[in-house]
Amino acid sequence: MKTENVENQPTTAVGKKPNGISQFIILFLVVLFLKHGQAEAFSISGGGYPAPTYSGTQRNFISSFESVSDFKGFYFESGKSFDSAQELSTEQVKDGRYSHKAWILKARDSNNDSTILNYKPHRAYPTVQFQKTPEGIYRTPCLVTLWVYLDMTLNPHPHGHINDWFSFATLTSDVTNGWNRTVLANISSAGYLRLVHVPKQGQQIHLYQADASNDPNGTLKFPCRQWVRIDLLIDFSNTDGYAKLWQNGILVSHARVEGGNGGLAQAHFGLYASAAITSGTVYNDKLRISEVKDESEALSLVRVPW
Repeated sequence: MKTENVENQPTTAVGKKPNGISQFIILFLVVLFLKHGQAEAFSISGGGYPAPTYSGTQRNFISSFESVSDFKGFYFESGKSFDSAQELSTEQVKDGRYSHKAWILKARDSNNDSTILNYKPHRAYPTVQFQKTPEGIYRTPCLVTLWVYLDMTLNPHPHGHINDWFSFATLTSDVTNGWNRTVLANISSAGYLRLVHVPKQGQQIHLYQADASNDPNGTLKFPCRQWVRIDLLIDFSNTDGYAKLWQNGILVSHARVEGGNGGLAQAHFGLYASAAITSGTVYNDKLRISEVKDESEALSLVRVPW
């Protein structure tokens, strides 16, 4: 099944291969962007994809966002440069006293037609950077579980333009600041949670995807303004990688994943959204990232409360 590339897919301004001078200019600008953590939507060669070296027992990273110390030593995108903000909040909480809250202050552009030279998403989030831990990057497959509460309107745009989109999770096998090979869990104005950058960076080709064609009543559309559990199984295998995405325990997206080397290096959640959105808020709670033996073990976790 193939779905249209309609969100956070900037390559060059018109999707054509640049000439030599343009390549040099683009590379120079990309380096500048990377220094400010802006590049996970770009497809750029030269990422760092080491295989995991840890050989101990299976690991878990868990945070209920009770303290920023859960992310000590990792990079924070404050949101100040992206017309966004974040804080720990008691307004909407799934577990404990606090959740992570992030919100949009204003639109960053009149449309979402970003290019590599003019990329203007909203951002506000902490990152998880396993390459900075003593044991190193996580071995995949990994199951990522997160509770989210989204209060945001995503609008369609005229034909030929990119619709509003919101990203709940970004996972990368790249240990560098480039985040060159990513897999995302997104929704757009169509309302369905789906995998992005599959099987290759910049693509959206799925083995299965919930949408209006197979869900005519809209039962599987993402419900806003309530807590929703997201489970994302990621396998960055360099031979048979794939990902599966569940919404409240129901499979909504499945795709092959190419370009990894067996490890999950970094991730971020929080707020990552398209430029034309004028306002909106997202809350995150009860994050868990688990190394699992196989899909069977992942399913056993998906099927029990968290």
